[in-house]
Amino acid sequence: MENLLSGYRRFRHTVWPGRRERFEALAQRGQQPETLVIACSDSRVDPAMVFDVGPGEIFIVRNVANLVPPFEDDTAFHGTSAAIEFAVRVLGVKDVIVMGHAMCGGIHALLHPASAERLDFMSSWVEIAAEARDRVLACEPVEEKRQQMCEFEAIKLSLRNLMTFPWVAARVNDGRLHLHGASFDIRSGMLSRLNADGAFEPV
Repeated sequence: MENLLSGYRRFRHTVWPGRRERFEALAQRGQQPETLVIACSDSRVDPAMVFDVGPGEIFIVRNVANLVPPFEDDTAFHGTSAAIEFAVRVLGVKDVIVMGHAMCGGIHALLHPASAERLDFMSSWVEIAAEARDRVLACEPVEEKRQQMCEFEAIKLSLRNLMTFPWVAARVNDGRLHLHGASFDIRSGMLSRLNADGAFEPV
């Protein structure tokens, strides 16, 4: 905790003076980000750092393995879905990026269920991407290649799940909203983007 408080003090002395006007404007006018980024909770992947943006520029939702669950019309707790709804229906973002990353622990747990069986919530959460896992296991015999392939397939699955939300689909279909897939390699710092042909290509 002390190292975080030290960081806060550095922020107040070195960053806040130069950003004060920006924060005051955000406080007065509210936030108006044009992009929603759905990213992993992994501490090594910071969307604001990757895209080099400041406060108020992107709306970020983070969860294990950057997964989007399918739309469900019930009274259960839907934290990720609520954040997506707020970004799309209230803030009116124009772009949604599902950003995965290399060496994702959530995807590893999806591929190796025994590694998460003692945990209360992990196993059922990553099962959202069971279809992606099954597709990879059916076509990739080399275990060393399965991790990256499953990371990519989970991104594609989350993009498909986004289209199960009626107000996302409506905005995509009339051109008000655009969906994108991306993956960040924490080993090289390289960002790859999902192309229309289904392949990921370095930016």
